[in-house]
Amino acid sequence: MGTLYIVATPIGNLTDISQRALEILRSVDLVAVEDTRVTHKLLAHYEISKPLITCHQHNITKSVEQLAGELKAGKNIALVTDAGTPGIADPGNHLIAQLIALLGEELKIIPLPGANAALALLSISGLPTDRFLFMGFPPHKKGRNKFFAEAAASNETVVLYESPHRTVF
Repeated sequence: MGTLYIVATPIGNLTDISQRALEILRSVDLVAVEDTRVTHKLLAHYEISKPLITCHQHNITKSVEQLAGELKAGKNIALVTDAGTPGIADPGNHLIAQLIALLGEELKIIPLPGANAALALLSISGLPTDRFLFMGFPPHKKGRNKFFAEAAASNETVVLYESPHRTVF
């Protein structure tokens, strides 16, 4: 059984990647990516050439089957997202959960720490960070008002993600 590495990628600046992440990306057999165009830029910058498997919200079932087969065959795989840590506010969490359900305790998963937009923001906010509530992305339509009501009612610092196209400045 191969190993699944969860590899954080830079948020904006290609040099914001750990040496360990680069070592893993160079050593794995293939890279599971959210968008091949985005990951290709990162890999090309560091002269890394690996086969890429696309894994996004529209092909999770197919991706799980393909990755499970590769892992069973002994292949080592790095899972990356377009920016930040896979599984945090992106479809990677569904992919990982399904692989765990399918492969069970045989599956070896190793996370590599790295970029996370929420934590980077908290580190410079001056807000209380000993406890905080991370809410991810608000719903686009149904449940949006309830989402923001829950955020407003929290006693902790609240962190959420939102597209700049849906914000008003």
